[in-house]
Amino acid sequence: MANQQLSSGNPRVDIEYRRRKSAEEMRQQVVSFSLMIFLTLIAFAAVAIKGFSAWFIVPFILLLAVVQVIFQLYYFMHMSHKGHEAPSLFLYSGLLVGLVTVLAFTTIIWW
Repeated sequence: MANQQLSSGNPRVDIEYRRRKSAEEMRQQVVSFSLMIFLTLIAFAAVAIKGFSAWFIVPFILLLAVVQVIFQLYYFMHMSHKGHEAPSLFLYSGLLVGLVTVLAFTTIIWW
């Protein structure tokens, strides 16, 4: 039971399944890439428009950057697929350590 067969034994069905899966994955990557380009254009527009202050632009651009990093991790680096639990654990652990370090140094400096 531990060794489950991944193919149905019918090569035509397996090829069609892989073709559909690949097409769906490519569509997700194209949509994700388009959204990232759109977010980049929004960031450039926020800087180009003179009506916004730096107190708005900097956090806004950082928020857009976080969204783009999430898109890149989950769609281009395939972190949403099965079998990526260990790399996800290390990635999020490193992120947590980094954020705690930045928070600690920020508090030490400002207070």
